[in-house]
Amino acid sequence: MRALIVDGCKTTRRLLGIYLKSIGFEVVFAENGLDALEKLVGADINLILVELYLPYMDGIEFVKTVKTNPLSVDIPVLMVTTESDRERKEMAIRAGVDDYIVKPVTADLLLRHIEDVLKTKPI
Repeated sequence: MRALIVDGCKTTRRLLGIYLKSIGFEVVFAENGLDALEKLVGADINLILVELYLPYMDGIEFVKTVKTNPLSVDIPVLMVTTESDRERKEMAIRAGVDDYIVKPVTADLLLRHIEDVLKTKPI
């Protein structure tokens, strides 16, 4: 299984990567939405973790692009963000996010959310 982590913060990318590698994921990193779209092409990604606030293309626009592409529409997407605003969360869900987690995130919390998403959207 391979996951794409999209976050502008290098420390957050590393931390999320450690969590995912601990449960057997291979990890691909992107620091913004445009970079992530390029890395999705032919990468056989099974899960995406994305921050709402990204340079060049925010997480909502990134998710909309992923979910309108027939090649990536079925990839589960977790938004892992600092934004706790209810309206932003609803926007993310409407864009196609499968789950929404507010930072800070522990390994246990993240892994529970990943398990829940993968149960509802088998890969």
